Amino acid sequence: MNDCVEVVKVGIADMNIVKPPNHIRTSGLGSCVGVVIYDQVKEIAGLVHVMLPDSSLAKTGSINIAKYADTAVKELVNILVRHGARLSSLKAKIAGGAQMFQFSNSSDMMRIGPRNVEAVKKELAALRITIVAEDVGGNSGRTIEFDPQTCILNIRTVNKGVQEL
Repeated sequence: MNDCVEVVKVGIADMNIVKPPNHIRTSGLGSCVGVVIYDQVKEIAGLVHVMLPDSSLAKTGSINIAKYADTAVKELVNILVRHGARLSSLKAKIAGGAQMFQFSNSSDMMRIGPRNVEAVKKELAALRITIVAEDVGGNSGRTIEFDPQTCILNIRTVNKGVQEL
């Protein structure tokens, strides 16, 4: 059998799900956080590229639920469950949340990366989803790719090479 691996790309403030043999990838993770949620037995995984911590930061009108940690994590879990994942079996791996720029004043509003990581962890904890691996913080951008069959998260970090979680 000659399965062709397709890499499903997830943009900024976007989400999607995959099943083997396909992989899922997002790039441009600076202060954004890539959240992979998966069910290892059912071999299904989802990825959301979270841009901001809280949807209350939205101006007005309709919001992009994939953009905010508080709405994106819940929605990704709902999509995974609708496609056969078991809520009790979900696990997560996260990457990103870098502090890309240094500011002279240490205003909390400028700590977007660390605030994104905190918000994602809070949402996962509320849903009782264990974070089994993470590569967060620092000041370098990342690209991540997840294989739902092996459950390996491949992380390419600017100027630091590749690692697997």
